[in-house]
Amino acid sequence: MDDISKYLTVNQSKRPIKFRKLMNAPADLVWNIISEPGNLQKCHPFCKQNPTIEWPGDTSMDEIHYLNGWIFERRFVHWIDHVGYDLFIGRKGGKSSLVSWRIEPINNQECFLSISIYMYKLDFIPKGFRWISRIIYVQPLLKKYLLSVTGGFEYYLQTGKPVLDNHFGSHPWFSNKN
Repeated sequence: MDDISKYLTVNQSKRPIKFRKLMNAPADLVWNIISEPGNLQKCHPFCKQNPTIEWPGDTSMDEIHYLNGWIFERRFVHWIDHVGYDLFIGRKGGKSSLVSWRIEPINNQECFLSISIYMYKLDFIPKGFRWISRIIYVQPLLKKYLLSVTGGFEYYLQTGKPVLDNHFGSHPWFSNKN
């Protein structure tokens, strides 16, 4: 696999938060879904809209409009046909995290879909306490988020139907604010 470190900046953690899900679908089918423009609108349970700005390839760009009203920009930096892509995500003009999507074929009918997030550093937290907040708070919530996102892709692959808002439960960061 390629070396993600060439995309990391001093603002990203070198230790990703990663989630890997077995998909009962051929790798090519999973690729067709994750490489389709606007795919998050069908597969992401916390996505209200996913407008495409440029697609496909290394210069791809889109936005994700979350259910809570946040709008994040996704700027792709590395596109590997039938394997995955790397992108930066964050608020326009703000800090961004590096995210790596990968498909790992197992056989003709199954593959793994993995998403790794190299978060931007939590500079607002004193340095000695960052690891505690990451382990106790950030990591569990990001894993819950990634479980829902990969579950949304699996649901769409199996049913052909878009996921509903908060399909696998709400999330404190990305669901509707009450």
